[in-house]
Amino acid sequence: MSRRILRGFSPASLEAARKAKKLTRGELGRLAEVSPAAVLSWEVGKASPQVDYLARVVNVLGITMDDVVLIPRNERYLGDLRVFRGLTQPQLAKKIGMSTTALATVERGHSRLREDVAEKLSQGLDATVDEVKAAYERTRTRPPHTSP
Repeated sequence: MSRRILRGFSPASLEAARKAKKLTRGELGRLAEVSPAAVLSWEVGKASPQVDYLARVVNVLGITMDDVVLIPRNERYLGDLRVFRGLTQPQLAKKIGMSTTALATVERGHSRLREDVAEKLSQGLDATVDEVKAAYERTRTRPPHTSP
């Protein structure tokens, strides 16, 4: 499972959404089945949530990933498309019948995106093939030392 910093995650947006729902960190944690300490760590920027945990929190708050992961559509990398669907790499890989290692390699832009893989990803991510290809191309051509 990917444990990297969640690109574009906005701690302030998460805190604002929780407060708008009038929930304490403890209540949100209980309802989303994550620890209140984790919610606190995310809100103060000490830690970044795992995508599957964030998906549960977003669901409880009645918002979307777009509300707490702030990456414009035209700047999203291939891995970002997965994040916006609330899926971990193993979850998406299983869903589309691909190994996690192969998916990770494509998400980093380290291997060519074959047409059949683009089609599987589009189905697994509920995106068009063109969206998948554009996100892959942004990933592949990102500047050096930039995390996908």
